[in-house]
Amino acid sequence: MQAFRRRRFVALSLAAALATAPAVAADLTVSAASSLANAFADLGHAFEVAHPGDRVVLNLAASDVLLRQIEQGAPADVFASADETTMDRAAATKSIDPATRRDFAGNTLVLIVAAAARVPKALDELAGPGYPHIAIGNPESVPAGRYARQGLVDAKLWDALQPQLVPTQNVRQALDYVARGEAQAGFVYATDAAVLKDKVRVALVVPTATPVRYPIAVTAASAHAQLARSFVEFAASADAQAVLGRHGFASVAR
Repeated sequence: MQAFRRRRFVALSLAAALATAPAVAADLTVSAASSLANAFADLGHAFEVAHPGDRVVLNLAASDVLLRQIEQGAPADVFASADETTMDRAAATKSIDPATRRDFAGNTLVLIVAAAARVPKALDELAGPGYPHIAIGNPESVPAGRYARQGLVDAKLWDALQPQLVPTQNVRQALDYVARGEAQAGFVYATDAAVLKDKVRVALVVPTATPVRYPIAVTAASAHAQLARSFVEFAASADAQAVLGRHGFASVAR
């Protein structure tokens, strides 16, 4: 009987210890659009401070590339896209938890030129001399490229500029091409231009028929769904919005 009581006491003690043990630290994988690189580095650090032991691992690429990775089974807990179209596809393929989806930031599409290049006063000047190479995110996979294509179509310049357009893998590559002088002009977000403001100049704000909005959601296959929901909620918090604002993003969280 004493042996039974001892075993029962040990079992109850172990159960109590497990119930009160701190949660195991987790690596939270956040797949985010390239244009969010700098802002999310800061957000990730702030989130880690608020969640001691947990670590935010950023996976940065063009939004469409990230979605393909998620659809093919790559580990991801949070998906932050640079446009609604990509997130709509994520919802259609059941790659995200739609109940967690929300917009958390806004941006503006701009035309930048190299520091030594002539600054155009209108988009149609790109068809003239001085701009043999114009960097643009590949519209098939890069939201900034889709926004730029629509802007050029609306300006009736898309077909005329085809020989000059240099497709890039993401918006940051378009920025780098212009900063290095490999392209005389390029289409990026205002927040990207601010990253290298000593090497590129904003020539024009490019009107977009669809506002540039960034949605975020927990992925359907997240291994840390509760922590991922906390990150999504944090991205819309006042503290996070202040960080995003310092990086030039507009507040659209709701």
